[in-house]
Amino acid sequence: MTAYLRPAIESPVFRDEDGRVIEYGRRWPDSPPEDTYSVDRHPERFAPLHTVADALIAHLRTTYDVEVQEGVEVASDLLHPHPDVVRAVRIRPCDPACATLTFVFTGYPGIFLHAGLLHDFPYPTCGCEACDEEWTAQAERLEEQVLAVVTGNYRESIDRGRRSCVESDTTFPNGSSSGQARAEDFPPDRLTAAMPILAGRTAAWAAWPPAR
Repeated sequence: MTAYLRPAIESPVFRDEDGRVIEYGRRWPDSPPEDTYSVDRHPERFAPLHTVADALIAHLRTTYDVEVQEGVEVASDLLHPHPDVVRAVRIRPCDPACATLTFVFTGYPGIFLHAGLLHDFPYPTCGCEACDEEWTAQAERLEEQVLAVVTGNYRESIDRGRRSCVESDTTFPNGSSSGQARAEDFPPDRLTAAMPILAGRTAAWAAWPPAR
């Protein structure tokens, strides 16, 4: 199969009031200044994430046996409606044992990735000046999550114990990530629909089948 390669993207440059280049991702070696919290001066620095998502979609479309649906209506895959959707693409593997991916492009600009049945991953997580996120790190996170899903390294489950919760686990080449949230915090209809598939699940979603 063809390996994914990120397209060449020129990083946007932003300057402060004194004309100095803002080095996003490297500005606060210690704690950020108090006046940088909840301040979002240059969200447009994340615009390259749309290009990266386009490249991932093209790669998945040609490499795997999938069905692709495009239209803002598929943004309804997100667990909670987003008010600023400009485009959405759902990629569903032809094997139902595999997790579906939906890319939701926002005008911010950013990307929400819906993976499987009950998980949304935002890129960026936060664009405020205090968090100091920059697009290349977010692009790497997006690419790693997508490629983990398609290679069968992503698991969702619902623990129906005394405190019902929804869990996810993703294995990356250089580590892993897991999350847990209260089942009551999910839309009831989505939780009910997912329950027969995810309740007590221990296996990961299957790897996507290659294109025929």
